Amino acid sequence: MNFTHYNLGHVERGGVVVVTLSGSAANVRLMDGSNFSNYKAGRRHRYVGGLAKRSPVRLPNAA
Repeated sequence: MNFTHYNLGHVERGGVVVVTLSGSAANVRLMDGSNFSNYKAGRRHRYVGGLAKRSPVRLPNAA
């Protein structure tokens, strides 16, 4: 599985993560550590985001 991963550290609940794309479109997912582990293992996981066609992408941290 080919992906780029950024550790944002602690993001306050209710905060917003802004992602700037350098290309046309990308799947952008915001998730916590345990969900990221599940994602890497091909297991069920929860995330905020999805296919982003415009930049910047604003993802609310509801976790």
